[in-house]
Amino acid sequence: MTCKNDATTPSWPAPRHLPRSHLHRVAWRDVGAPAGEPWLLLHGGPGSGCQPGMLAPFDLRRQRVIAVDQRGAGASRPHGRVPGNHLQALVADLEALRRQLGLQRWALLAGSWGTVVALAYARQYPQRVQRLVLRGAFGLTRREVGGLLEVRATRWRLPGGAALWPARAAMPLPALLARLEQLLRSATPAAPRLHAQRGWALRELRDALHGLRRSLRHARGAELAARRPAWKALARQRRRALAGLRLARATPADRRLWVKYRLQAHYLRRRGFMRPGGLDAAVLALAQSGTPVQWLHGRFDAICPPQASRRWAAMGAGRGAPAACTLPASGHLGHEAQMLQALRASVRSAIQALDEK
Repeated sequence: MTCKNDATTPSWPAPRHLPRSHLHRVAWRDVGAPAGEPWLLLHGGPGSGCQPGMLAPFDLRRQRVIAVDQRGAGASRPHGRVPGNHLQALVADLEALRRQLGLQRWALLAGSWGTVVALAYARQYPQRVQRLVLRGAFGLTRREVGGLLEVRATRWRLPGGAALWPARAAMPLPALLARLEQLLRSATPAAPRLHAQRGWALRELRDALHGLRRSLRHARGAELAARRPAWKALARQRRRALAGLRLARATPADRRLWVKYRLQAHYLRRRGFMRPGGLDAAVLALAQSGTPVQWLHGRFDAICPPQASRRWAAMGAGRGAPAACTLPASGHLGHEAQMLQALRASVRSAIQALDEK
């Protein structure tokens, strides 16, 4: 989902492509002030791609944003390809792009799965990272991954009573992920593949709505009015998804879902290609290097619970590093009113500090 930008926001440019192998061409866009403070923008997913609404936290008159679509996602080519697609390759792509652009250092803004990519990059290239703003950090835990796939809405069934989604109760999580990866392997829109990816999309919408619903319960007056548009937009998405659930034919939206969830199954089954303890090690390495990290996490996030962000912020601060954690009254989405306000404050803090001098 996207959101409206400031009036000064330029149009979303056509992507450029960085050839990275005989197969992969990584898409990127350069937006904002060419001589401004450089930022690398990392999307979630895996498999989602950057969107114009992700520019909303920035002051594009004074900041430069490099928005990258990770391998196989968004405008990167080829769509949904998993050979040669792993975390270390994503990190190498970012460093190759930095060198091509001639940037000495850049700041990083990342959300959800993008925080894993950001931490992996910052651990490997700490001298190239000015600071990080990490929203809704994904800890790659069994609880988080299992929560994405949990079946709660038993009414999502097909004509004749067939289940839309494999039941976790009858299948361990690794086996379920293997089954989903198998279903999504082919681009041919067979019925089982369509059912799997549509069911997955509904689960994401369910959890995003749950977080929004909880934030609405704690809002009053102007805050409530500010949060309602996001709720209404997401509820419309869910209604459209439910309406299309039993369509026999594939739609253009199904093609986009296939790209997203094929990559997501590929990465989740392999725990993001992150070694056990790897995220903790990255946080400790950043603390040792003194790299500032601002952790932002919605208090009502039902997709990535905020415990990991709180723990990592405390881990960094406990070693004397410039690390802090803010918990806005929001869910998982970056465009929710309270989260967007916190993102703007964090992302624009450096240029605001200059103004105050």
